[in-house]
Amino acid sequence: MKPELLDEVHEELGMNHQLMDRVMRDQGYLDFGEFTRLDDLAAAIGTTNYSETVLRWVKEQAKQDQDLAEAFQKLIQGEQGASRQATDALSAALNQNGSQLSQMLAQAADEAIETKENVKSMLGGIQAGSGDSELKKVPLKEQLILAEKLSHDKKLKEIAKWAGRLKVIANRKQRSKHKDAIDRNGIRQGSDIKQLLPMELGSYSSPISKMDFLRRYAECQTLQYDTKGKERLGKGPIILCLDQSGSMKSQDTISKGFALALMSIARKQRRDFAWIPFSSHASDAIIYERGKIEVQDMIQLATVFLDGGMNFVQLLKKASEVIKQSRFNQADVIFVTDGEAHVNHDFLKAWSNLKKKKGFSDRIVLASSFEDQSIKHAFDI
Repeated sequence: MKPELLDEVHEELGMNHQLMDRVMRDQGYLDFGEFTRLDDLAAAIGTTNYSETVLRWVKEQAKQDQDLAEAFQKLIQGEQGASRQATDALSAALNQNGSQLSQMLAQAADEAIETKENVKSMLGGIQAGSGDSELKKVPLKEQLILAEKLSHDKKLKEIAKWAGRLKVIANRKQRSKHKDAIDRNGIRQGSDIKQLLPMELGSYSSPISKMDFLRRYAECQTLQYDTKGKERLGKGPIILCLDQSGSMKSQDTISKGFALALMSIARKQRRDFAWIPFSSHASDAIIYERGKIEVQDMIQLATVFLDGGMNFVQLLKKASEVIKQSRFNQADVIFVTDGEAHVNHDFLKAWSNLKKKKGFSDRIVLASSFEDQSIKHAFDI
């Protein structure tokens, strides 16, 4: 539906009418309208940005234009005829500095597009092209809460961008694992159309062998790839131990992006997820069962920083408490840190025994590897 302005409005609405008319005739507005078509989130972000931009432009003009400032003052005081005078003064400002408003609106549109992409980076899935479809599963109210945070928090913007980049790596890694599993495990009989061998598709296409194919397909005797890989494809719980000691400050943005990428995997695959931030002490684990992670949870992870030293023993005690819960059997435990951990021999032995008993895997991801291709191994979960 194309919005239209009334030709005539009450005198008190004259300024609003002029501003709306100027905005809606702006070519940038028309172009941006195509971007927001059928997109509630983009439209809401754009409306907010445009409103704030127009208001900011009006305030700047009032500081520079004495006639406009006086007209506004009279309007506030309720003087007779002030609405007409303010409308005329605003019209003059638009004629003189309308190009500046157009530039500001263009910037507002760019920022709205960037915010939408950052929201998609944080809330979207890990598969290529799944961002918009995943967003539709999140209530619009929660999307807008995140968009508001992203619009005004520079660090959160950077974290969102890193989350998006690392999701691409995660997607490639998990797709590679799935492909490897197919390649390694040969052929079996079945009736899964997606896994049928090319020769079976050829049998279906041939008039001579089509009936034989249909019989074998109905009896689950057609040949197909066996996707039951020998390698566990990593659908178990995830325990993230995130170093937040003082030395991690310079790596905090990237490590938080990695953490959000892991959160996205847990949300998408409905995996239990536990997050343990640590420094000189370890916080109690925050557990999200079956990947039930809300927007506020993601914002919390992205904005909390403990600071201080590093105590790995305290961390391992907290992690052990989580692992001992039955739902975290065979978990993937990931430690994100920037240095070596010092743990006594007895505790290491107890950790090793627990590992044998519970069947979990553990790995340390060095923060320095986030900008290196070796990071892809961190997503082998």
